[in-house]
Amino acid sequence: MAMLVRAAVLMSPIVLCHAFLDLSGLTEIEGVWKGSTTVPCAYVPAQDFEQQTVTWAVEHDKSSATVFRRDDSGDHILLSKYRDRVSVLKDTPGNVSLQILNLEMSDRGTYTCQVNWRMSNNSLVTREISTKLEVVKVPASKPTVRAGERGLAVPAGSSASLTCEASGSPPLRYRWFRGGPGEVPRLLRSQPELAWGSLRPSDAGTYFCEAEGRVGAAQRSDAVELVVTDPLMTTAALPRDVGITRREHPTTDLPTTAVTLENGVGYPEKNYTTHDFQRTHLPLYLVIVIAVACGAVVFLVIFLIICIRKPKEAQVYEVKF
Repeated sequence: MAMLVRAAVLMSPIVLCHAFLDLSGLTEIEGVWKGSTTVPCAYVPAQDFEQQTVTWAVEHDKSSATVFRRDDSGDHILLSKYRDRVSVLKDTPGNVSLQILNLEMSDRGTYTCQVNWRMSNNSLVTREISTKLEVVKVPASKPTVRAGERGLAVPAGSSASLTCEASGSPPLRYRWFRGGPGEVPRLLRSQPELAWGSLRPSDAGTYFCEAEGRVGAAQRSDAVELVVTDPLMTTAALPRDVGITRREHPTTDLPTTAVTLENGVGYPEKNYTTHDFQRTHLPLYLVIVIAVACGAVVFLVIFLIICIRKPKEAQVYEVKF
């Protein structure tokens, strides 16, 4: 019985080692030429197992070499062709994946990740995993046009933008054109984004973009229609809070009042009818007082004219020679 207990104690670190320190990754990945890729390698950290070294080696054309090594002295890139292009993650414990930038065709091969741990009894444990990396040249895909926050219908005077997006082996070159069916396209800009600081009505039209990479021919996007709307909306489109009061009138009694727009405010056209007093919004008693006052003024003027003319007619002089 004592022999079994002792054997279990001796085997427990090995069991834990297999349970927690298995490396995980992929058997094969594909990277885009001139792009970047990550060769995965990770494990679950375990107590009493301290990471000592991480080594990445590559094998291609029947030759093998060490690319990267991490130990107590730091990180070391051992092949000059990978200088400033490779790194190993360190922010996440247990993740020791290899990142490769600006992939070259010669980077294809089989990459092996090897990790060494020191156990609490000072014994070493080693694990490794291999991944085949294939580097391919990818032509530019058909680009898509992404409109700005305001969309494709933008009021005049506002800012707007169109962005051309495509995938493929970088770098990708973009060009913007303007022209609809039956028109000769006009080159506008050789950038991914086409932007306007202040739209004008003349900016409305049909636009499309092209994307071209190192491989293959240029690809053209679908055309989009940019609409520049008038900031002065019609009466039907005006919001309720612009200051225009709408009235419902019977169609048989009241005349129709047309509304025009002037600086964003509605003004009724002149319509000399008996309903003008209703549009003035004056109280009825005030209208009566004004009418009586006007009548009194007219009567007073007529009375003064009659009184002034009578003395002149009475003074008649006759001169005899």
